[in-house]
Amino acid sequence: MTARALMFQGTGSDVGKSLIVAGLCRLLATRGLSVRPFKPQNMSNNAAVTEDGGEIGRAQALQARAARVAPSVDMNPVLLKPQSEVGAQIVVQGRVFGNARAREYQSRKAELMPYVLDSFARIRAQCDVVLVEGAGSASEVNLRANDIANMGFARAADVPVVLIGDIDRGGVIASLCGTAAVVDPDDAKLIAGFIVNKMRGDPSLFATGMTFVAERTGWAPLGLVPHFRDAHRLPAEDVFGLRAPPTRAPDSGGRRVRVVVPVLPHIANFDDLDPLRLEPGVELVLLRDGASLPVDTELVILPGSKATIADLAALRACGWDADIIAYARRGGRVLGLCGGYQMLGHGIADPDGIEGPPGSAAGLGLLEITTELTGDKSLVAVQGRTVADDVAVAGYEMHIGRTTGTGTQRPLLRLDDGRLDGAVSADGRVAGSYLHGFFAGDAQRAAWLVRLGAPASSLAYEALVEQTLDALAAHLDAHLDVDKLLSLAR
Repeated sequence: MTARALMFQGTGSDVGKSLIVAGLCRLLATRGLSVRPFKPQNMSNNAAVTEDGGEIGRAQALQARAARVAPSVDMNPVLLKPQSEVGAQIVVQGRVFGNARAREYQSRKAELMPYVLDSFARIRAQCDVVLVEGAGSASEVNLRANDIANMGFARAADVPVVLIGDIDRGGVIASLCGTAAVVDPDDAKLIAGFIVNKMRGDPSLFATGMTFVAERTGWAPLGLVPHFRDAHRLPAEDVFGLRAPPTRAPDSGGRRVRVVVPVLPHIANFDDLDPLRLEPGVELVLLRDGASLPVDTELVILPGSKATIADLAALRACGWDADIIAYARRGGRVLGLCGGYQMLGHGIADPDGIEGPPGSAAGLGLLEITTELTGDKSLVAVQGRTVADDVAVAGYEMHIGRTTGTGTQRPLLRLDDGRLDGAVSADGRVAGSYLHGFFAGDAQRAAWLVRLGAPASSLAYEALVEQTLDALAAHLDAHLDVDKLLSLAR
């Protein structure tokens, strides 16, 4: 029997599509249904490694977790990873397919639709219900030709659509009704209902608004969803979610250590920072727009990058290179993850133009390593222990590049598969690793916090993610007409 499917599209980006699909995945799984997430096309440098050795958008990995199933490459068959303002790497069914500038990609979408429909058929054969997430805005009629992300997919797969609007940003009535006005009439026939998301304040004040949209469009009103205050506890899909956490008072009698992260244009896999954001004993400072490195910084983290040489140039343009080098010479601690690890060495070479124009650049010179961006992409989940203190660590590798040099003779990690990973400076205060998810494990994160002089951590990060998914499911159950949603799926 073919699974029922329902697609969730938005009036714009960051209206909450990913979160609503994740919550519904957990809700339906709790009700005993076999459910799978699916997103035809995603654009994000926040990616996850699947068990079958591919990569998909981080949001689909979270949705799979919510559905209590392992993520697979078919859940996100086309992933675009921006490498410049106008170009991106194309990942198809988990593997690098090529690179394209924005205009060129528009003409290539038609050749990608068969892959999308192939993955969708496989996902649909595995479950009772497929929850499909659109991308961006349903009303981008300028991109409708050959579309595979929104109405183009819905029409090709004959999947009904629920439209989500964000009341928090204002203009939600115009956004919903405007979508009905501008989309192709045959596309509009697929829209069966709508959700208004992120309501703050008294919901009764928008009752007439729900009625107006329903009467004007003919769509079923499926719920007015209040703002979910714990959304920051879950990994964000894209840079819209890369914001500082709500202000927290330090634990009584405890201090908060200041961890500083320069935010670079092509930052990737920034969910590496999420466990630190949630630590009561940590103040995570995101440096933007050339702001100076705070004098009381206790750890600088250079995160991953999708265009390492370009981001290294951006780091220098902001003056952060000099700040970080001076900070390290004063005895400060620096940790580089993946692309950030590569930046800490003496140089990076990209002879084949894998991440941008062919070329090379000098690194920060804080580790005795050099990197050449060559070879196959490493996509693998790993476990191991830190060499210095024998503390467990787990995560995943997602990188291009071969790093060599005497610094690697002082590795940061010993992996269970026998490999050594990363490098540590002679004084032990600068380190780097290719491992993403470094701080997700409570033991490893606690060891770093003790080293920094932070109070003992009480955060059980993975358990908190599970609790938050359960709370999100209960939140949607209370404010959506879930039975009506299921009746619309076909």
